[in-house]
Amino acid sequence: MPTLHWIGKDKIINHHQDVPYKVLNHEYGFSPLAPKGGTKTEVNSGNMIINGDNLEALKSLLPKYEGKVNCIYIDPPYNTGNESWVYNDNVNTPQIKKWLGKVVGKESEDLTRHDKWLCMMYPRLKLLHKLLAKDGVIFIWWIQLINANS
Repeated sequence: MPTLHWIGKDKIINHHQDVPYKVLNHEYGFSPLAPKGGTKTEVNSGNMIINGDNLEALKSLLPKYEGKVNCIYIDPPYNTGNESWVYNDNVNTPQIKKWLGKVVGKESEDLTRHDKWLCMMYPRLKLLHKLLAKDGVIFIWWIQLINANS
């Protein structure tokens, strides 16, 4: 079977297991009866807005939702290398550099943006897979940007 190899893969392949579990605490909710800023009272709608690192957020969902999610839709960074687009998807932010240095080590200094992107995405995809039900499906929105002048 074909496999994909990149620099840093050996360090990242099981990183999802090293991500600590964080407890999700209810901070506010929204309800038609709540004041404009929301309410501190649990709304119990079943919906959540999680503010924070998406890798930690995915790990925090596992205790309650592992193997129970029927459909996942993600829109990952496009990895264009463009720093001035809608958002910087050059996987070159200080946070990513720090994380790569910690997880991949000295080798991270030699990574191409594709290596960095794969190192960043792989543990997230592993956790998403753990959330999926046996008959669940994951949709990954991918857009190929083509420069008409090239």
